[in-house]
Amino acid sequence: MQHPGVSCQFPTLRSFSLAILVCVFGMTTLPGQVFAFQDEAPVADAPEEVVEEVADAGGDAGGGGDAAAGEEGAPEELNFLTWMIKASGAFGLLILLLSFIMVALIMMNVLQVRRDNFVPQAFIESFEQRLNAKDYQGAYETARADESLVARVLAAGLSKLNQGYDKAVEGMQEVGDDENMALEHRLSYLALISAVAPMLGLMGTVSGMISSFREIATSPTTPKPSELADGISTALFTTLEGLTVAIPAMVFYAILRNRIARFTLEVGMVSEGLMGRFAQAGKQQPAAPPRPAGGAAPAGAPASPQQ
Repeated sequence: MQHPGVSCQFPTLRSFSLAILVCVFGMTTLPGQVFAFQDEAPVADAPEEVVEEVADAGGDAGGGGDAAAGEEGAPEELNFLTWMIKASGAFGLLILLLSFIMVALIMMNVLQVRRDNFVPQAFIESFEQRLNAKDYQGAYETARADESLVARVLAAGLSKLNQGYDKAVEGMQEVGDDENMALEHRLSYLALISAVAPMLGLMGTVSGMISSFREIATSPTTPKPSELADGISTALFTTLEGLTVAIPAMVFYAILRNRIARFTLEVGMVSEGLMGRFAQAGKQQPAAPPRPAGGAAPAGAPASPQQ
């Protein structure tokens, strides 16, 4: 027979155990659900207008923060010309001076190396008219009054015609060589600039690369690209500027040198052709007797113009 108290104790213990399990389970699960409901409740229960105002305020605040961060982190924008001048430095200044000299030399040589300054057609026609009229003294005066190269060559030859035709040709060649040397000497400065400008650009390149490698060597940490950009920009800009000056100087030097060679050859051909008429006239005329002191030249003999 069972004792009545013992039979009553087991349901009590069973209920107590279930209550403990429920309490423990509730303590682990219910708080999270309660807090979740508490977080969601204000938004869910709030009016739609309030929710929209909160959302708009948050968006404006976030956008303002992004804009401020963008403004603070944005690099300073430089004008391209300002950047080039700043990066080029002293080498860029020297190349700029060379460019001014180059433009002046090109303009001066272009104005001088023209056909009118070498073989003007008007002078050739006037000189031939004097020769056809056998006005040798007038032809000499016409040559002395003209500033073209062929006129100076003919004047030099006519001044020595009294010493013989060979001496006259030698005098013409001397004047022609002197004028040609003067033209080549003036033009050679363009060749000098075309050689010096790239060298200055190369010096700027080397200087800029040395500056960048020095930044790498002396920096305790890995340098940023912006810290190396100054030296690299100096190297690139000076190279570009040197080539920009050298290429036009080289092109104009070649063009003007060819023009000088062509016009000089034309001057030689025209002057020899005109002076050859004096040689033919001398062969056709009989040998003149020696001129007496203070006497006039015999009639029919070609005159020998004097300076």
